[in-house]
Amino acid sequence: MIDLAIKPAAECRFDAVSLGEVMLRLDPGDGRIHTSRTFQAWEGGGEYNVARGLRRCFGLRTAIVTALADNAIGRLVEDLMLQGGVDVSHVRWVPYDGVGRAVRNGLNFTERGFGQRGALGCSDRGHTAASQMEPADVDWAALFGGEGVRWLHTGGVFAALSASTPRVAQAAMEEARRCGTRISYDLNYRESLWRAVGGRDRARDVNRALMPFVDVLFGNEEDLSSALGFAVEGVGDRYHDLSPDAFRRTIAAVVAEFPNIAAVVTTLRTARSASVNGWGAIGWVRGEFFEVPQRDVEIFDRVGGGDSFASGFLYGILSQKDVQFSLECGVAHGALAMSTPGDTSMATLPEVLRAMSGAGARIDR
Repeated sequence: MIDLAIKPAAECRFDAVSLGEVMLRLDPGDGRIHTSRTFQAWEGGGEYNVARGLRRCFGLRTAIVTALADNAIGRLVEDLMLQGGVDVSHVRWVPYDGVGRAVRNGLNFTERGFGQRGALGCSDRGHTAASQMEPADVDWAALFGGEGVRWLHTGGVFAALSASTPRVAQAAMEEARRCGTRISYDLNYRESLWRAVGGRDRARDVNRALMPFVDVLFGNEEDLSSALGFAVEGVGDRYHDLSPDAFRRTIAAVVAEFPNIAAVVTTLRTARSASVNGWGAIGWVRGEFFEVPQRDVEIFDRVGGGDSFASGFLYGILSQKDVQFSLECGVAHGALAMSTPGDTSMATLPEVLRAMSGAGARIDR
């Protein structure tokens, strides 16, 4: 297991808390965004998806720290989060002006892709309540010191939303660390979020400033290169699949600069088509490498697969399982999450354990 002193569950109200924006996802099903006339609504967000997976699949006590405009859309997002079992007592409700001039809720239109047509996302999230959060909006001492939290999860999507959200993340991480809460951070680089505010240079400045607070880092080759500025073999201006050997060489540089990081983990993905991906993972923990080799998995909806990998891995760590179990749990949970629609996992723990054992897809009746 990772050599981290994690607070006992009996001393904490929450096993894990996520800090991030939650959007309303509008899904055209089998169609295209630009031709659809009907959309199914889901909730989703990179950091939130981890908390929901830990709650619904793995049964841990989780909460979300975010902000929503107080209108019917915000209340729909709340209702969806409640269905997911995530505690919403730390959602900040911002008065709505009637048309969204001052504050609004984020929308994310996402189509799944099929065969040679890749998935497509079109987000509409400017001036959202979450992007306008300030450090003083949350009583961090009451959350981490009073209620008690074993694990905090946040990431680069939230940090990219505005000039203030990196300060919010840092305030949360500083207080979490002071109170003995362990911290994970998913770099989750999204070029569209950084494009208008300084691109890769700004992303690197923001993310590197937060790395001294991180215990477990999630990041693939594009993340390590674009979001942190580390040279990854074979990665330039285009996205390439990460080889285990390239990962090993890059991690040495990451942990040399940020020795507080106890683990760096990532999925290994080879996109043979939108419908079939090679899927595995690799991790570095305290100088030792662990790997789950890729195998082909069929994809129904790939959005959120990485978040479900993260929640599976964190479940293993929070449950005091060994690193190999945690990595395999993340891979299995991510694969199952991509077999159903929406950002969030519909898998159960027995299904994850069955997938980890190598069992096939025979009917269960």
